[in-house]
Amino acid sequence: MSEVKISAETRTEFGKGAARRIRRDSKVPGVLYGHGSDPLHLTLPGHDLLLALRTPNVLIALDIDGKSNELAIPKAVQRDPLKGFLEHVDLLLVKRGEKVTVEVPVHTEGELAAGGNLLEHVLNALPVEAEATHIPESVTVSIEGLEAGASVLAKDITLPKGTTLAVEEDAVVLQVLAAQAEEAPEGEAAEGEEVAEA
Repeated sequence: MSEVKISAETRTEFGKGAARRIRRDSKVPGVLYGHGSDPLHLTLPGHDLLLALRTPNVLIALDIDGKSNELAIPKAVQRDPLKGFLEHVDLLLVKRGEKVTVEVPVHTEGELAAGGNLLEHVLNALPVEAEATHIPESVTVSIEGLEAGASVLAKDITLPKGTTLAVEEDAVVLQVLAAQAEEAPEGEAAEGEEVAEA
C-alpha cells in the first residue's frame, strides 16, 4: 500500500462557526487520536484529502505544521448528505509494524450459474487485522458457477500474507439467492374479480 503525503496544520478554533470558515477555505477540519495521546485538532487540504480517501484504508503520512511527521489511517469520514463534500475526518494514529483492524472491500469475479440467480453481499467489507503499512486495498472472491443456496464464508476467502480475519470464520460474506417469480396466485385474482362484481 502506498502512502499519501498530506500537509496539515494544527487548529485552535473550534465550533460550528470555525468549521464553516475552514470549509470556506476549501479545507477540512479533522482530529488525530490514538496511542494514548491527547487528540490533536487539525486542518487538512480538502482536495488532497478527497483524492486520498478514494483508496479504502489509505495510509496518510501527515506533515503537521512542518515539524512532525505522523502516520494515520481514516477511521470516520463525515460528508454532506446532499453535496457529498467532506465535513470532518477522524484519523487514527498508527506506527510502522503495528497491527490494526480495518474493513476491506469485497470484490467478486466470475459469473453465477445460469438461471437468473441473485448475489447478495451480506458483508460489503470484510473485517481484517493487518500491519498498518500493509493494509490490503480489497479482497477478491470468485463466484464462478455458484448456484442458488451457495454461500461464501469468511474462512473461504484467500487473504494476503500477513492479514488475518477479524470476524468469525463462519460469518457469511456472500450468498446466492434463487430468482423470485413475480406472478400473483390465481386465487387472489379471482377474489379481486368477485369484489369488483359485487
